[in-house]
Order: sequence, then C-alpha cells, then structure tokens
Amino acid sequence: MAVAQVWKSSRFTIERNQGKTPGTVIFRLSGPFTARDMHGALSPDVLRNTFEAEESDGPHALHILDLTEVPYMDSAGLGLIVSHYVRCQGRGVRLVVAGVSPRVVQLFEMTKVDGFFPRVATVEEADRV
Repeated sequence: MAVAQVWKSSRFTIERNQGKTPGTVIFRLSGPFTARDMHGALSPDVLRNTFEAEESDGPHALHILDLTEVPYMDSAGLGLIVSHYVRCQGRGVRLVVAGVSPRVVQLFEMTKVDGFFPRVATVEEADRV
C-alpha cells in the first residue's frame, strides 16, 4: 500500500522593523524559506522591495536577518540571502544572521557561505546599543 505524502508547512512571512540602534534594520523571517513557500506567500515585487535599501543605509548601517523561526531553507532562500549580502557589501552595510537552526547552518556550511556573514545566537546580541 502506497503512503501519501502530505505537505504541511507554516506560512512564510518577512517582517521589516527598525532596531534599537539608528541605522539598524531587522528582517524577521518565519516559516520554510523555500521557493515554493516564498513565492506562494509573496509576489516577486514585494519580496524584492522588502530587502531594498533604506535611505539611512550607509557605512554604519546594520541589517540583521532573524532566522529564528526558519526551520529550513532551499537554494532559493539561500540565494536571496547571498544576493542581499552582496547588495549590503556594495553599500558598506554590515549584515548579521541571527538564530540560525542547525539544519540551516548545515546548508551554509555545505555551500561554503558560512564565512561570508557573522552569525549570532539572538537578535538582541546583534542589536546591542
């Protein structure tokens, strides 16, 4: 007897908030960070605009990607993070990734991007005043 596979996932969302420190933007991602979930929840324009630069972005700006609620990601999610990292580098904005699950750390290590951006345990650790 064949067993049916059921896809159950929480909805993918991104929130963009100001941090405690001026020039800090926190992107809180929640749910599976995959092409299927990402594009099923957000239009390509909304997704792209979420990560667009702030007028206050500059050499002392900080972007924190909070992945605490991301259980896993695929190459599309990883590609979005790497693309954002490259844009940040071009503008002199620091990028820090917070709350990375062991499964996502494995993906970072396997694809050799784990050394590109600093990882911290919590957003609070990254957003110190």
